[in-house]
Amino acid sequence: MKRIAIIMTLLTVACSFTYGQASTDSISMKKVFGGYQFYQGDKRLNMNQLVKAMEPNEKAYKEIKSAQSTYTLSTIVGFAGGFMVGWPIGTAIVGGKPNWTIAGIGAGLIVVSIPITQSFNKKAKQAVETYNGGLQTSSFWDKNELKLSLTGNGIGLTLNF
Repeated sequence: MKRIAIIMTLLTVACSFTYGQASTDSISMKKVFGGYQFYQGDKRLNMNQLVKAMEPNEKAYKEIKSAQSTYTLSTIVGFAGGFMVGWPIGTAIVGGKPNWTIAGIGAGLIVVSIPITQSFNKKAKQAVETYNGGLQTSSFWDKNELKLSLTGNGIGLTLNF
């Protein structure tokens, strides 16, 4: 009897540590103006959190690191372009003599940053698809629940499905 009780206890403990794939593990993308926002469950992820979340999947991690490099380049080029356009406009607003050549170069940088941003979006989308494809989509334990129960007749396992 002791042997059966020990086996049942070990079985119950082992089953309690078995988890299925939760929907919160997958990463989703929401299209917004200029790109995407990334979510894991209800939590919004910034670029660093997204990279960290994909570390367990080697292929997705390589893809998102490449996308992160593209994202950094796009951000730098876009920011520089925006500054170069904004400075002469600000100078003109306050009554100074603006340098429109700098504004033209800045506009060119903004135009260059657009395809770089699109490249990032494409790479990030592919990385998310790779990551989600590597997750197990279902498990026996997702819908079923195994419990150790105490009843009027003694101790037993209860399976709810």
